[in-house]
Amino acid sequence: MSESELPRAAGLAPHEQHGYAANKEAYLRRLKRIEGQVRGIARMVDEDKYCIDILTQVAAVTKALHAVSLGLVEEHIGHCVVGAAAEPDPGLRADAIDFKVKEATEAIGRLLR
Repeated sequence: MSESELPRAAGLAPHEQHGYAANKEAYLRRLKRIEGQVRGIARMVDEDKYCIDILTQVAAVTKALHAVSLGLVEEHIGHCVVGAAAEPDPGLRADAIDFKVKEATEAIGRLLR
């Protein structure tokens, strides 16, 4: 399969919305909240706060980012992988599904490192 065929075989139409599009505002709100938490951690370090208190906040940010990540993985599987399975060309369908599943698997692998 050529590189130019890959987006179509991967279940991507030009200008197709991503799976998270319906929840984009909620993701942005969560990420802005996380951004504020990270700024708070930097302020704690700057103010020489107790290390355990800082670590507690780091753990909270990590958990919040994991929640966002899991939501995005779920959106990818529910939208992108399912969309690839709906590929009308039977010759491209299996490749599209394999591509999207591999993307998800690699993303999950990066999250687990």
